[in-house]
Amino acid sequence: MLDYPRIDPVAIEIGPVAIHWYGLMYLIGFAAAWLLLRRRIDHGAPGWRREQLDDLLFWGAVGVLAGGRIGYVLFYGFGELLADPLSIFYIWEGGMSFHGGMLGVIAAMGWIARRQGRHLADVTDFIAPVAPIGLGAGRLGNFINGELWGRPTDLPWAMVFPGAGPEPRHPSQLYEFLLEGVVLFALLWWFSARPRPRWSVSGLFLLGYGVFRFAVEFARAPDPHLGAVAFGWMTMGQLLCVPMILGGILLLFLARQQPATETR
Repeated sequence: MLDYPRIDPVAIEIGPVAIHWYGLMYLIGFAAAWLLLRRRIDHGAPGWRREQLDDLLFWGAVGVLAGGRIGYVLFYGFGELLADPLSIFYIWEGGMSFHGGMLGVIAAMGWIARRQGRHLADVTDFIAPVAPIGLGAGRLGNFINGELWGRPTDLPWAMVFPGAGPEPRHPSQLYEFLLEGVVLFALLWWFSARPRPRWSVSGLFLLGYGVFRFAVEFARAPDPHLGAVAFGWMTMGQLLCVPMILGGILLLFLARQQPATETR
């Protein structure tokens, strides 16, 4: 068993102002995405200019935050929302959903595409390769906060998380960091380095994330107020990944019907 590194969730404290590691992880994710996409623009990403990137990431951040919060209360706290509709604004209590954040980003990218006169696929294929950076950074934030821990296990790398009882558990946040962050980023960055048909990069992102998240959910403890939501074993995270996997397969199939010259 490994010792859980008890890291202070507050990274920087200046007087009454406290900056938490979790918030810094969002900033790191967006900063890295900005740098890598700017690099692609400088190396000739078709149809993109530097000044358009700031607009793209700003509205992407709005989509992540708004969609993540709305998705959380709809998917994981709907009962609380019915009891207190204003709970959707209680962001200080925590609660963000990746699937909601993704829908928020898709909505924001749809607005950007219409505003700039682009095909939606050209926008989503452009940003999909850097999305795993933010996902991986967020999982590190979850690990530092000691939240979203795994199921009990006797594996040698198990950890006892504060607030999760005395049982050693899977460090499932690190599994997600590795798969949804490192592996998925490497796969998408490599795949998108060559011209690809429209929807192919977006489809690979949906499929890759869906499969990785579905698999890790077997090691991650289900939300205690939800438990299994289908078939006596499927978690809410897995249920929400099913349409992602199917959607990814569909987009990759549609992409195969197009010539490779239709790129992002």
